[in-house]
Amino acid sequence: MRIVQILPVLAFGDAVGNDTRALKDALLEAGYETEIYAAVIDERLPQGTAQPFDMLEKLEDDDIVIYHLSTGHKLNYEIEKLGGKKVILYHNITPEQYFKKYNRDASSSCAQGIKAAKRLAKIADYAIADSAYNKEDLIRYGFTCDIDVLPILIPFEDYEKKPNAGILRRYDDDYVNILFTGRVVPNKKQEDIIQAFYYYKNYINPKSRLILVGSYAGIDKYHEQLEAYVRELGLTDVIFTGQIKFDEILAYYHLADVFLCMSEHEGFCVPIVESMYFNVPVVARDTSAIAWTMGGSGVLLPDDDPIMAAEMVNRVLTDETLKEKILKNQRIRLQDFDNQKVKTQFLQIIDKIIQGK
Repeated sequence: MRIVQILPVLAFGDAVGNDTRALKDALLEAGYETEIYAAVIDERLPQGTAQPFDMLEKLEDDDIVIYHLSTGHKLNYEIEKLGGKKVILYHNITPEQYFKKYNRDASSSCAQGIKAAKRLAKIADYAIADSAYNKEDLIRYGFTCDIDVLPILIPFEDYEKKPNAGILRRYDDDYVNILFTGRVVPNKKQEDIIQAFYYYKNYINPKSRLILVGSYAGIDKYHEQLEAYVRELGLTDVIFTGQIKFDEILAYYHLADVFLCMSEHEGFCVPIVESMYFNVPVVARDTSAIAWTMGGSGVLLPDDDPIMAAEMVNRVLTDETLKEKILKNQRIRLQDFDNQKVKTQFLQIIDKIIQGK
C-alpha cells in the first residue's frame, strides 16, 4: 500500500506546500511508503522533495491518494481517473469576486477551483479540511463523505532560526510596530488596516509604524491602489516589504507589538498562529475562519470599523492586565497546533481510511 500526495504546484515557503511536506515527513516517520507528486515543483526545494505528476505509477485499490485542493487547475480533473482511495484535503478557495477587478486569470482560477470542488465531491471517499470553516465549504459544495478537520501542520522549528539582524537594527526603536503578514490581495483588505493605522497614528500614537509583509506579485494594481491610498491620507511609516526572505519575516515578528488582521476571507490564516508563537497579541476581524483559528484567544472585532480597531490596538498595548490575559489565552490555543498533536491526529485519520471506517 502506498500513500501519495498530489497537488498542482508545490511551492517554496507557502502554507499548502509546507503542510504537504510536513505530512510526508509524518507518513515516513510512521513507516508508510509515500511520495509527493506535483504538476509544478519549485526549483528552490531540495532535490527529491517531490516527483513530477506524470511520473506517477499506476495506483492499486488499497493505495491512498491525498489531493490538496486550493485553486483551479487541470490536475483537479485527473484525480477521478486514478485508482486507490481518494482523499480531498481542502485548503480553501478564495471567492472569485475578490480578483475580478485586478487579475482575470486569478479570478478565473478561483471560479474553476470551486467548480472542480463540486465535481470532486462526487468521487471523494474521504475529505479533510484544515479548519471548521473549510469543512462548511465542502458541505456546501456537495461533499457527503466523512470530513475531518485537521489543522495545518506548521513547522515551528523553522521559527527558531536567526532573524535578520539588519531589519532588527533598523526598526528596533521606541515606535509601536503594527504588523500584518500575508499576500497583498483584495480579500485580505489591507486598505482597512491602513485606515485603522491612520486613526491610530494621527489620534492616538504618532510614534507608530505599519508593516505589511507579503508579496504583491500578480496583483500589482491592488498594491498600487494601496500605495496611492497611503499618499492620499498623507501617511508616513507604512512599509510594504514585498516578497522577502524568511529571516526577514522572522525579524518583523520579533519586532511586532501587535498583529492586526482585517481580512474578509481566510480559510485558516497561518500568520495568526505564527503571531501566537512569537507571543504577539492578535487583534482580528471576525470573518471566515478567523474565530476558529483564534479559538477563543486574541481579540475579535465585530466589523471593519477602523476607529474600533485602532482603539482596541491601543487598549491591548496600554492595558498590561488585558495584554497578559490575551497572551496567556493565545499560548493555550497554540497547544492545539502542536506538531506532535497534529501528526497524531493525521495518522489516526489515515488509519481510519485504511480500515474503511
